[in-house]
Amino acid sequence: MTMALRSRLPSVGTTIFTVMSKLAADIGAINLSQGFPDFDCDPALIDAVVKHMRAGVNQYAPMPGVPALRQAIAAKYGRTHGASYDPETEVTITSGGTEAIFDAVASVVHPGDEVIVLEPCYDSYVPAIQLNGGLPVIVPLQFPDYGIDWVAVGAAITPRTRLLMLNSPHNPTGSIVTAADIAALTAMVRRHDIYIVSDEVYEHIIFDGAAHESMSRHPELAARSFVVGSFGKTFHVTGWKVGYVVAPAALTAELRKVHQYVTFSTMTPVQHGIADLLSDEKGLNELPSFFQRKRDLFLQLMEGSRFTPLPCRGSYFQLMDYSAISDLADAEFAIWLTREHGVASIPTSPFLYKTGAPQVVRFCFAKKDETLERAAERLRRV
Repeated sequence: MTMALRSRLPSVGTTIFTVMSKLAADIGAINLSQGFPDFDCDPALIDAVVKHMRAGVNQYAPMPGVPALRQAIAAKYGRTHGASYDPETEVTITSGGTEAIFDAVASVVHPGDEVIVLEPCYDSYVPAIQLNGGLPVIVPLQFPDYGIDWVAVGAAITPRTRLLMLNSPHNPTGSIVTAADIAALTAMVRRHDIYIVSDEVYEHIIFDGAAHESMSRHPELAARSFVVGSFGKTFHVTGWKVGYVVAPAALTAELRKVHQYVTFSTMTPVQHGIADLLSDEKGLNELPSFFQRKRDLFLQLMEGSRFTPLPCRGSYFQLMDYSAISDLADAEFAIWLTREHGVASIPTSPFLYKTGAPQVVRFCFAKKDETLERAAERLRRV
């Protein structure tokens, strides 16, 4: 007798990122879909990792992460946000930001707990909640600038609300949390006892002189927040899958209970290599202008097209409204655009659970200038 398999995630299939990247590869399209650079990282980082490999640093790292990297992260938060995290008890290295998010959710969410999710949202959030028995409560961001409706967030809170998921700079929209958002959030947590998972993997990719409003900058919020970061985004090495979480000791202790049974540890020489470079503030400080130039170049190149850009204040993604071009739904349009014009994008519908998808698609501009030029040339002809 064949047993009937009951799926833990019955509505989940292959991610849209895999689908669109495969389609782009299959037909030779320019891939502006999945969020990874097509340029190399700093050669000094490769040299640092190789140095540690040749020195024999190739066995398991300590479960919480290599001490030198945890110390460098704590020092960075002190410099950039005036935050004090103990590297021994409040900093944990994970195998990518996605693991960090899963560990944070799993460490505080119990069956029946409600978790507020602002949509569109990164596609790992809701599955992480569901796998841990939680109930996602969806609150839409406000189109077209994707601001947070704090009245709606407040109305969604119930006695079962355990957690709020935040993301700034935001994927896929490029919106950011502002000082006004921080004030509204602070007032809300004073009334309600909830935790925060703050996905800040694009923390150094923020534009037009805006400040990154990390939860770590605000003691009242930091006290209840898991702050998630990613060296894949910071150092252009997404394939290395090195993320981290900073959180108060009590939250970190619970997170590490989960982490030790998910991946236990992350690649040792890579952690040492990143630690060597992380103290170089010059590299981090140059990231906003580096990616803002990419954003501005892409927008300039797209002038004269029938696409209309939406505001992008951070991350390395640009949403484009295609309503002047087609009435197709966003996923159909993204596939059509890839097949007929040779440029792959990402629709926003896979990031949505409650609201209908607007006629916009997401382009990644973390690409070489010549890649953006070739893509825009094709897109201007659409």
